[in-house]
Amino acid sequence: MDTSTHNFKTLFEQLGLPAEEQQIEQFIRTHKLFSSEVRLESATFWTQSQADFLREAISSDSDWAEVVDELNARLRD
Repeated sequence: MDTSTHNFKTLFEQLGLPAEEQQIEQFIRTHKLFSSEVRLESATFWTQSQADFLREAISSDSDWAEVVDELNARLRD
């Protein structure tokens, strides 16, 4: 059983993205979701496997759901 705490660093690592704080902030600055009609996992900048992971995290309310929700909010600020 995975009992680790998930945060942006571990989420970005899971997604196969650069995961240093500065890299995460750069990603968030350059990948904004401007329409409330676009679901996070449907954004065009994800690979299919990244989108699948995000969709599963949200739909199954997994232990990743909270940090995925936070990413969703940050991409919409």
